[in-house]
Amino acid sequence: MAVRGRGQILGRVLRWIFGVMTAAVLLLAALLVLYAFVPPVSTLMIGRWATLRTVERVWMPLTKISSNLPAAVMMAEDAQFCRHGGVDWNALNEVISDGGEDGPSRGASTLSMQTVKNLFLWPSRSVIRKGLEIPLALALDFVWTKRRVMEVYLNIAEWGEGTFGAEAAARRYFHKSAADLSPREAALLAAALPNPILRNPARPSRHHAVLARIVGGRAARSAPWTGCLR
Repeated sequence: MAVRGRGQILGRVLRWIFGVMTAAVLLLAALLVLYAFVPPVSTLMIGRWATLRTVERVWMPLTKISSNLPAAVMMAEDAQFCRHGGVDWNALNEVISDGGEDGPSRGASTLSMQTVKNLFLWPSRSVIRKGLEIPLALALDFVWTKRRVMEVYLNIAEWGEGTFGAEAAARRYFHKSAADLSPREAALLAAALPNPILRNPARPSRHHAVLARIVGGRAARSAPWTGCLR
């Protein structure tokens, strides 16, 4: 009887776990479809609201953001954005190979992977989070257009404490709309993305300024790689 009782308990636990996982998958699928049409918010934004901290974000459609910014962001973060299906497998394989026995020491996140991380996951690095990013990024690229991925990314990316999205960042650092960003300003914003809390686009360090010049040079020659955004 004791063995039978333990078996029943285990069965109920497994059914509960399966039910939770099924509900989570259905919720993510519903949000992927919903966010293809409505302005979404990131988990970081929700976390700030939950702890009564301010959030500065003004949603701006891609058509009202200077084309200098998506070009600079692509060249800084994901040059193969228009050519992969959500995951850059070549870059990912290189990172895994370079990591050796200690694992990868650098990331290989595409803009699609960063978008799903910002929308659905948590910021701290872990193998579990990376494992979730990959299927979610593939699903995102299947459901959304490349223009929508870029549009959402540019509206939820963090650009400083409590500052989210291109419009809020452009107003904070350059006192103008994202529609009016110059190539240099766009490059400074793009170069700040890996460390947006410490890198100030309005007062860049020498290292930040050098990175921005490199990004700006690549963005000026990016036409062959940015066709999916036109």
